[in-house]
Amino acid sequence: QVQLVESGGGLVQAGGSLRLSCAASGSIFVISTMGWYRQAPGKQRELVATITSGDNTDYVDSVKGRFTISRDNAENTVYLQMNSLKPEDTAVYYCNAHIIERYQHQINNYWGQGTQVTVSS
Repeated sequence: QVQLVESGGGLVQAGGSLRLSCAASGSIFVISTMGWYRQAPGKQRELVATITSGDNTDYVDSVKGRFTISRDNAENTVYLQMNSLKPEDTAVYYCNAHIIERYQHQINNYWGQGTQVTVSS
């Protein structure tokens, strides 16, 4: 069994910063791409940022220059540093990871439980 546990969400004023963390645990053999998604009320879940095992990153246009994704492979953890936050960044943020478990021969997609980020104007 693999679990992703997120932390770091909260309430912040516009222009402020937050850092999200997501730690993967369990019977992990290797973690491939990790990422962050978000879902605002009444909207579809959207990709925010991804990072490959080789540290290649990609961002949705709306967060480029403000958000930074990083990972610590030794700790099986992915981070999302969010600066210059805007009210439109308000959403539930979900961690995602593509993981091969020990003794398995396929890659599976795992999600965290979500953490609320609220940006007040």
